[in-house]
Amino acid sequence: MHVLFESSITDEIRQKYIVLSLDTFRFESTGITETAYCLVENAPITEMMYIDRWQKLHSKLIENFKQQNWSFCEDAIEHLQGRWGGEVDSFYQELSKRIAYLKNEELDDEWTGVIVKN
Repeated sequence: MHVLFESSITDEIRQKYIVLSLDTFRFESTGITETAYCLVENAPITEMMYIDRWQKLHSKLIENFKQQNWSFCEDAIEHLQGRWGGEVDSFYQELSKRIAYLKNEELDDEWTGVIVKN
């Protein structure tokens, strides 16, 4: 899985690859907020008829993560694991760990899921 920041993704890349949003980062040193995306290069041909459905589910996963809808996220991850030829599984595993942790935290109304980097 290749990861790129939003500012470096061109129309050509979007036409050539499946592009999925991952995490959003805010860099305190610059004040810039940017979303990271993965490029899925090798989705098996047997998965092609499901790509649109899985892209929508992945987008809903990211949206629901930001809304703290942990149950939806856990179900979505269960359905998405192994998809994309397994290329995105490491992200889903990491997100599952974060959700397990965050479920036990009291997050305020301002929490958006943005990862702050120094």
